[in-house]
Amino acid sequence: MSHLIHSVTDFLITFIDQIGYFGIFIGMFLESTLLPIPSELIMIPAGMSAAQGGMNIYIATIVGILGNIFGAIFSYYLAASIGRTILFRVGKYFFVKAATIIKIEEFFKNHGPISVFIGRLLPGFRHFISLPAGIAKMELKLFFIYTASGSIIWTSILSALGFFIGGNQDLIAEHLHQIIITCAILCAIIIAIYIFRKPARK
Repeated sequence: MSHLIHSVTDFLITFIDQIGYFGIFIGMFLESTLLPIPSELIMIPAGMSAAQGGMNIYIATIVGILGNIFGAIFSYYLAASIGRTILFRVGKYFFVKAATIIKIEEFFKNHGPISVFIGRLLPGFRHFISLPAGIAKMELKLFFIYTASGSIIWTSILSALGFFIGGNQDLIAEHLHQIIITCAILCAIIIAIYIFRKPARK
């Protein structure tokens, strides 16, 4: 198993070296759309490549962040323009009622910023969080700010992980698991604080 992990990692590093910064941008762009491409498979090898002198770690991280943001904005506009119409027409065939769609819209009108920010930090939610924001037509300025904030944090963590621990590949999976758990705990704390303070804001 360890040999397989080493082989896959070496392949990804070589691939990142070949596709360069543009490939990182495209990969992270697609990661923010409906294509389930894990950002871990792009930014960690990019960081490892930078550690070996293949590219600049700062440029690679910035390019990854920009790809993430542009992909999220693309998904937002796609959902805002046709997402609601499609859901109302075909949602019933997937047990998504019109009332559910309206509830999602109302939820994002009230809790859109915190939902987008947390969604950008959680694997599995990152790919889809732009869609409900677009369907609810969340204010674009707020969507951009919170998407950028979450993308900067997550992308920087992954590239730094590859850069500083890339020499010891066996530690990558362990540290990534710890990072995901830590992010989940922090998100839970943020949600708790948000819920606690919301009555005060009202």
